[in-house]
Order: sequence, then structure tokens, then C-alpha cells
Amino acid sequence: MLNKKLAACLLAAALPFAAFAANDAALSKEQLEVASKLRDQALEKSDAYSLVESLTVEVGPRFPGTEGDVRAVAWATEKMQALGFDRVYTEQIDVHRWRRGHVHAEVVAPYPQPLVATSLGYSAATPKGGITAEIVEFADVQALEAADPETVKGKIAFINKRMVRTRTGEGYGPVVGARSRGMRIATEKGAAALVIRSVGTDSDRFAHTGMMAFTGVDNPVPALALSAPDANLVEAMLKRGKPVEIKISADNEMLGDGPSFNVIGELRGREKPDEVVIIGAHLDSWDEGTGALDDGAGVAIVMETARLLAQLPERPRRTVRVILFGAEEIGLVGAKQYVEAHKDELDKIVAISESDFGAGKVWRFDTGFPEGKLGLADQMMQVLAPLGIERGNNKSSGGPDSSVFYAQGVPAFRLYQDGSDYFDYHHTPNDTLDKIDPENMKQNVAAWIAATYLLAEMEETLGQLPTAK
Repeated sequence: MLNKKLAACLLAAALPFAAFAANDAALSKEQLEVASKLRDQALEKSDAYSLVESLTVEVGPRFPGTEGDVRAVAWATEKMQALGFDRVYTEQIDVHRWRRGHVHAEVVAPYPQPLVATSLGYSAATPKGGITAEIVEFADVQALEAADPETVKGKIAFINKRMVRTRTGEGYGPVVGARSRGMRIATEKGAAALVIRSVGTDSDRFAHTGMMAFTGVDNPVPALALSAPDANLVEAMLKRGKPVEIKISADNEMLGDGPSFNVIGELRGREKPDEVVIIGAHLDSWDEGTGALDDGAGVAIVMETARLLAQLPERPRRTVRVILFGAEEIGLVGAKQYVEAHKDELDKIVAISESDFGAGKVWRFDTGFPEGKLGLADQMMQVLAPLGIERGNNKSSGGPDSSVFYAQGVPAFRLYQDGSDYFDYHHTPNDTLDKIDPENMKQNVAAWIAATYLLAEMEETLGQLPTAK
């Protein structure tokens, strides 16, 4: 429990504090003091690491619609109940199901060697016996799109674009189109298959999987990703001027549609329970690692934030709702279906954010607030800055799942983690618990509890964004 001084601060009458012009949602001195104490308590005593350890050890990979997914939903429901949420429930979502099969790839000529590869999400299977064909290289997905079909027909298209390492993950956008759109284009061009350089920043011999667009594609071709060293190897072979022939085989299988779930826990607001601050993460993961960074860490951070808030002498003014979204990895399915099911309630959401960028320290606070409310963000920075966090921009949609809400006018914020090495492990078998530093998790929770408490406790709301940005 918090000490008597903190309880007194929380229960004291709030007086205006450092009100900023153009900000009628100003925070009081007492609210900022409570947030600071919660921050410091989290730095000292929070234990999100135990939660992500439990998830990765007791559940492991949890691809949507699988038995692992079922176990994850049960795990999350039981944990939330044990952590002191006032209400815990699930909402069903519908997902396309798919089974990853064995993959084999090798160079057969002119320099026979094995290759490390993985199927992209929802890839078609190869014919029995595999596919053997000449490989043809493209600098990026745009080059494949512009190619004469005669240069591609019957061959294996190879998109070979490297990802640039950045702290913010900004290098992801320019390369992910190869994964998301490449198969569709290769199919339209008459290719036998698609192979891409993994979307990642590592030099390890692990291939990165990930989702691609597949609906509406007639007779889709198989699509694989090569590890970075293997993409380098094929690139070097091609530079020698001889045709390079590779063989690939994969026995993936499309299954029937089935259910998954969003898991939701609430701390009910003491004065304005119908007004809600949503903090989220996604519960599902890809099937090759244990989903520790993507997004077990985020699941643990927001659950631990709520656990500590539940220990306050009284609940925050508004409801704090933790949503562990289902099926994020296959197209933000849980978030999209949640917004559709609750479209008449979106104006009651004060703000939304999520933790979905690994387990590095939070270093920047971005917002997606109405312009007239930016003074509030400046006040929040008084509590966040001691954690080594700097003020970012007002262009944030909060993260992948949050962006679905933001597009409907819901204000968002983002506690940006240092993602310098995030894409070394993203969507690989190497996404495992040993990559997480427990002390970094404490800093994350400290930032999350401060921001969440202030938004749930402030007197006025932010209002809705006039239009989606």
C-alpha cells in the first residue's frame, strides 16, 4: 500500500497548478505529486518482468487461432483476476487460421549450399517436391512492380532491400512493403515464388516471418524470407554473373476460420466510470519465438501498471481499461473488431495508447492530442522528464492497435521505447525472454503509471480530434 502522505495527497482538494494557456485540462499540484510518487514507487518495486516470464514460460508462442492462443487467453484472464482488476472479461473476434509447415531452401546451381528461410504468414504451400527455378533480383518492391512480366514469369522473384537501424524503428516502413505486397505482385507477374530479404536489422542467421496481404489473390505463390546472411550469400552469387537456381519447399496449410479473443480488465473510475483511458498491448505473437519482446513485454508493462494503480487508496477519477488485443500480428484484427463493436462508445475514450515496441527504456513522449490541449502534455513532462524522457511531437497515433481508434478521433499518446535492437529479434525464433532487462521494465512501468494516472485523474477531458490525421 502507498504511504499516508501519498494517500493524503490523493484525497486532498485539488487546487489549480501552473495552468497553461489554451489548456483547460490543467493538472493540479497534488495530482502531479501523486504521479511522481507512483513513478518512484514503480522504479523501486514494480515487477513486470515476472509477468512476461510467466507468459513466455507457461504459454510461449501464441499465434491467433492456435492452442497457444487459447492458453494465452486463459492465462491473461486468470492473471488479471489475481492482480486486482474490478472487472475482467473477454470479447470474441474472428480470425483466419493457418498452420506453418516445414520449410526447406537451398541453392542448387551454380554453387550448391543450404539456405535459412521461413514462410511469411499465410504463405501458400509449394507443390509436392518443391519448386526449383532461377532467381531474379529486385532492389525493392517498387522495382518488382515495374518489371516486365516476361522477366519474372516462371522464376523466383527475390526482393533484396536492407532495413536501416534506427532508434525509432523508422527504417521499417521503407522495407516492409516487400513482405506485405510482394507476394501479390509476384503472383500477378507470373512468378513461381517470392523470396525476400528478411525485414530486420540483425546479421544473425535467423529469418524473420511476418504478415502479408493474401486475401483476394487467386492462386497465390509461396512466399519466403531469407535470413540476412543468406540474402547476402545469394546477392554475392548473383554478382558473379551466372544464373542462380534455388529450390524451395514448404507445406503450409490454410485452415478454416475460428475464434480468438480480446482480453479486457478494468479499474472502475470513482467519479466518471463511463469515461475511459485505454492502455493496451497485443496478446498474440508469431509462432517461432516465445513472443517475449513482441509483445509479451508490453502485456506485462500495462498489466503491472494497472496492478499498482489498483493499490491506490481510491480509484482514479476515470476508468482505466487494459485491453490485450487479439490477432494484432495478422492485421490488427482485435482492434478493428473492437472499434466496430463499440463505435457508439468511442467518444467516451479520453485517450488510448499501447506498449508494443519491445522492452527498451522509454525515451520520448509523443502525443496525438487536440492542439488546444498541448499544455497538458507539457505538464505531464514534469513527471516524465526525470525518467530520461524527452518531449516528442504531436503526430502520434499511439501505436498499431491504437491507430484504429485514433483514426476515429480518439486522442492518443505514445511512450516511445528505444528500439535500436528491436528489429534484430522481431518475428524470429530469437524473440525470447533473455533479451529483456528487468530494470528497463521498471522504467517503463514508471512512465506508464505516471501518464495513465494523470489522464485518468485530470478534471476535464481532452475532447475528440476533429478529424483522423
